[in-house]
Amino acid sequence: MSAALPPRVGLGTSVQGPKPEPVRRAVLRAIEAGYRHLDTAAHYATEEPIGEAAAEAVRAGTIASRADLFITSKLWCADAHLDRVLPALRQTLRNLQMDYLDLYLIHWPVTMKAGRYTAPFTAEDFEPFDMRGVWAAMEECHRLGLARAIGVCNFSCKKLETLLSFAAIPPAVNQVEVNPLWQQRKLREFCREKGVQICAYMPLGAKGTHWGSDSVMDTGVLHDIAKAKGKTVAQVCLRWVYEQGDCLIVKSFDEGRMRENLDIVDWELTEEERQRISKIPQRKTNQARRFVSEQGPYKSLEDLWDGEI
Repeated sequence: MSAALPPRVGLGTSVQGPKPEPVRRAVLRAIEAGYRHLDTAAHYATEEPIGEAAAEAVRAGTIASRADLFITSKLWCADAHLDRVLPALRQTLRNLQMDYLDLYLIHWPVTMKAGRYTAPFTAEDFEPFDMRGVWAAMEECHRLGLARAIGVCNFSCKKLETLLSFAAIPPAVNQVEVNPLWQQRKLREFCREKGVQICAYMPLGAKGTHWGSDSVMDTGVLHDIAKAKGKTVAQVCLRWVYEQGDCLIVKSFDEGRMRENLDIVDWELTEEERQRISKIPQRKTNQARRFVSEQGPYKSLEDLWDGEI
């Protein structure tokens, strides 16, 4: 197993369009509020402001050193080539002005032509995903000490099983969509059995983004539970994810909500509330249709998710 697991609650920094200054300010406020796990990706274009905020927090004495933070970043699809993984990580570290990542993840089980960083993507952009070659390069990043842990995102049980069949260093984490409307029971059981930590993204459904939906935050059952407990709907969602044993990545740049989102540890849902949440009809929001093409390696959502959708 590669290195330590992330703190259970992390700050997400996926934004629509470049927003370096708002991201820098938000990350600084988050560190002041107590967040120690910061989640970014090459594709988010938020690595530089996170690095600036981390350095500023050290200078201000909010944290003693970079070692007080757990930084996750991700390999974009255009760099998911055997010979591009290490250079991509080195670029990420330059962006962050850091010597190492705590966790480096393959963002999607997808390969694009080198240089394809921004949408829209066309059928010609996709190439077969060389899982074995890309993972070997990820293992090299770990051996060099540039990534203290390595893992994946958006891997189905089937893809994880394939990876585990040849990995010299098994993935520490699988970061996937998890919320009360997409509970991932089968994947969680598989990951638990294999010693892979699930890290939940979109725990609130990413309302207001082009990849998200209002469905989670508009769910009546969650509103009823929140009202009965004197909590916010967001807190009920996050507490539910927390109780599954998952790490979770939650994004809010509002300082009040940042603090609310951390306040999920000292209380719990009742068994009856858990049962009500378990009966919510399931629907995956982030289906990643943009990676599906009749001319590409994934010709349908069934192919991409191996029928686990």
